[in-house]
Amino acid sequence: MYSDPHQPHEDLRLRYRYLDLRRPVLSNNLHKRSKVAHIVRSTLHDNDFVEVETPILLKSTPEGAREFLVPTRLSSTANARSSSHPLFYALPQSPQQPKQLLIASGAVDRYYQIARCFRDEDGRKDRQPEFTQIDLEMAWVSWGNQYAADAGAWRIGGKEVKEVIETLIRRIWSTIEGVELLEEFRVMTYAEAMNRFGSDKPDVRFGLELSDVTQCLPEPLQARLSQTDDIVEALVVRSTDEVFRRAGADIQAFEGESDRLDVLQDAPRQQYSLSGSAGLLSDYDVQRPVVNAIELQKGDTIWVAKRSRIPQGGSTTLGRLRLSLSAIAQSLGTLSLPADPHFLWVTEFPLFTRADSDKDFLTRGRWGSSHHPFTAPMWEDIEKMYSGQVSEVRGQHYDLVLNGTEIGGGSVRVHDANMQEYIFSEILQVRIVDPFLRSQVADCIPNASSATRRGRRSITSFMHFGAGLHLTEA
Repeated sequence: MYSDPHQPHEDLRLRYRYLDLRRPVLSNNLHKRSKVAHIVRSTLHDNDFVEVETPILLKSTPEGAREFLVPTRLSSTANARSSSHPLFYALPQSPQQPKQLLIASGAVDRYYQIARCFRDEDGRKDRQPEFTQIDLEMAWVSWGNQYAADAGAWRIGGKEVKEVIETLIRRIWSTIEGVELLEEFRVMTYAEAMNRFGSDKPDVRFGLELSDVTQCLPEPLQARLSQTDDIVEALVVRSTDEVFRRAGADIQAFEGESDRLDVLQDAPRQQYSLSGSAGLLSDYDVQRPVVNAIELQKGDTIWVAKRSRIPQGGSTTLGRLRLSLSAIAQSLGTLSLPADPHFLWVTEFPLFTRADSDKDFLTRGRWGSSHHPFTAPMWEDIEKMYSGQVSEVRGQHYDLVLNGTEIGGGSVRVHDANMQEYIFSEILQVRIVDPFLRSQVADCIPNASSATRRGRRSITSFMHFGAGLHLTEA
């Protein structure tokens, strides 16, 4: 977290945070955060957005993350014969439903809020259970570009939101950092990100891309993979690669999830060293065609791993290996990442998933929403959704990635009552008994949102640690 080796241990600094905040590096961040908030409000007001506060105490909603519950002194009696039960509120994971209702009402066409959000989830690196996000919603947005065939184009709806966010970020970086960003940020589909980088939030500051080697395998193995709808992908580090060669030699992880093959001797007396327990390259008849197809030479290393043909989840085995190689190369001094910010929009995610372990407690084996249940499908995939091809339906939601870290995201909403009812009842298998949810399936204005998160330790005054305690109270 800090580069100064003479600083005390982080736990001690957090326990005495009120003293640690006196250091210029932290106090300057608090001032910088205040300036950013001012720029956000000024920019959005200039674009006709209205700042509206939404409730903090709400009813529990099926958005996916675990919620903090707040008990009250009141109680509720369901009927005359039942016993009295305590009432609970849920702290909002985001202002998701109130802002949708606000836009659906027609009272406000462009809403924003610098909102406090709460998620009772497992601790993540540099993430807090309560955080701030720049939250906005727009009415009358587009619903996709049917003429944009290029996968590098913005083919989904909500381009109006994209333009507002890019304008906002360019102004922040120009004013605060003195950096002029591109007029338009790069766009990449989820499928391309997973196929090339093995991650739904790829760090595009370095290469080391993955490749599909399924067609290089013997036909019997290809047939078995086809039966399970799987493919085999590969990551290669060449002996001539001065950036990643030493990192490849040092890395020890992932051998249980992938096969690693080191070329010890060139043809005609090819010799290999095999490690890992994936069992994909255990046969010489499999090794040889792969080595020949990729033209591996003495000193080259290849990792292979199996994954589903249609990408699922947030990362693959080789995607995580790629990041580990990058981290090792940076520690060895062979890789220096560029200082310029690399912004990237990732679009066309699967609309539904069974690969999100964070939502297993809700879905229990059923389909779950990759983003949230009000996200619209891409217009090209509506027929697939109604015909039962659920795994192939792409959603109109988008993430904004900076240097391999997701910093925000949003979606275009379903505004057709019959479609929303179908998603709840036939795919998610959720009964709509809450009047609050019922109001969401009524026909409403086409709308879309974005939420840019700010919950990092380096820009937060006081933080939580362990079992929900501020360190100053531990």
